[in-house]
Order: sequence, then C-alpha cells, then structure tokens
Amino acid sequence: MMELYLLVKWLHIVSSTVLFGFGAGTAWYFWNAHLSGDPALIARVGRMVVRADWIFTGTSGLVQPVSGIALIHLTGYSLFEPWLIVTYGLYALAFLCWAPVVWLQIRAQRLAQEAADSGAPLGPEYRRTMRLWFLLGWPAFLGLMGVFWLMVARPMLW
Repeated sequence: MMELYLLVKWLHIVSSTVLFGFGAGTAWYFWNAHLSGDPALIARVGRMVVRADWIFTGTSGLVQPVSGIALIHLTGYSLFEPWLIVTYGLYALAFLCWAPVVWLQIRAQRLAQEAADSGAPLGPEYRRTMRLWFLLGWPAFLGLMGVFWLMVARPMLW
C-alpha cells in the first residue's frame, strides 16, 4: 500500500513540475520572441512552443487529475474537503485559460509566419492575439500557484 502511495505521489509531483515548468518556460520563450518583433523568429519559436505545450504541458495536465484522485483515494481524504474543492476550481480556471492560450499561440505563430513569408510587418491582428494570450496566461499561472499552495498547506477553509 505505501509503495503504491509513494509511486503515485512521485508521479503527481513530477507531473506538476512538468506542467508548471513547461507552462512557464514556453510562455517565457514565446513572450521574448514576441518582444523581438521579428516575425521569422516568432514563427520558429512559436512552432516549438506549441509542440512543447501539446507534448509536455498537455500530457502532464491529464496526469494531474488522475494521480490527484488516486492520492485522495489512497490517503482517505474526502473528495469534498474544502481545500480540494478550491483546488478543483483553480485547476479548472487554469485549464480554461490554457486551452485558448494554445489556440492563440497557434494563431500568433501562423500570423508571424505569414508576415515573415511576405516580408510584411506584424499586423494588428497579431498584436490583438498576443495581448489576449498575455492576459489569459496570468490567471492560469496564478491559479496553478494557488493549487501548489493548497497542496502543501491543506488549510481549513470552512
């Protein structure tokens, strides 16, 4: 029993690290490519960022709830502990922001590629896309920070 618990806990911790680390890392690289204003660079970095988000962030994002529910079961917690209910909400918020962010990354990458191919500057549609990408990234980031805190502190909320 303890060995299964430790394995699932390890998987949960590693997948949360991958989820958060790749999410923050890909955002950092994409944002810095954006700041360069170079459509060709933005397009190249955007392709890598989208791929990394699907492979690493997406996969670990699926592992998290599965391993989390397994841990709840293995430790005997109720699914309705207040700190878990808030965790579910913050995780859902992060996911609801992340899903459109990936679509926006794809859109921005394609717009940058079109600009690079035609030799044109980045247009207003690209700037709107990146503004929305930036705005949606913050609730996802802060939501996951809250989830980390709740997992460690397990506070009595009500």
